[in-house]
Amino acid sequence: MKTLIINAQPDYRNGEHYSIKLQQIFLKKFQASFPNETVDLINLYGMKIPQLTTDELLGIWEKQANQITLNSEEKQIFQINQDLIQQFKEHHRIVIVSPLHNFNVTSRMKDYIDNIFIAHETFKYTEQGSVGLMTDDYRVMLLQASGSIYTNNDRYTPLEFSRMYLQGIFQELMGFDKFSIVRAQGLQTSGVDVNEVIQQSKVDLDKKFEEFYK
Repeated sequence: MKTLIINAQPDYRNGEHYSIKLQQIFLKKFQASFPNETVDLINLYGMKIPQLTTDELLGIWEKQANQITLNSEEKQIFQINQDLIQQFKEHHRIVIVSPLHNFNVTSRMKDYIDNIFIAHETFKYTEQGSVGLMTDDYRVMLLQASGSIYTNNDRYTPLEFSRMYLQGIFQELMGFDKFSIVRAQGLQTSGVDVNEVIQQSKVDLDKKFEEFYK
């Protein structure tokens, strides 16, 4: 199973970020489990991701619908979009690495989803509504770092929009078989033991890793 890591941390070069630490833990586990295999890694904040604007994707799709020839810049943007879709579909295991930004995914992660959540590519429309096309044992794991705790069934629990959004897009709309999440949470709460949080994340990852590649 080919694995794609999508790093959505804006400061992705800084190994001190806890989301990056989760990525490092995952990679170490992967290398120990599959010593002859490699993962593909993309850093969303270190590459061009076309945006859903009239100057980029929306404008390009409108021109294509009206059979208007794209200029050279638009052709390059469209090719990036097509490459992202192809790369995404080639990997049956997707790992998203991200901090929780204002209770949701980072802006570049949203841009990425706008590029790969495409009709006739990853879902289709039917008389009964949209149906996912990513049904051939595709699985996604979210490695998420957050300052607050979202599993205490309190006021913060329903505000974890990142998990709800990603699980909805990947599992409910694109048809992924499984969605899982490994959290390093509560990192900015009073009296937190960061080492204990990371150790618990490692334990959770160990459990979910087996199911991810089962």
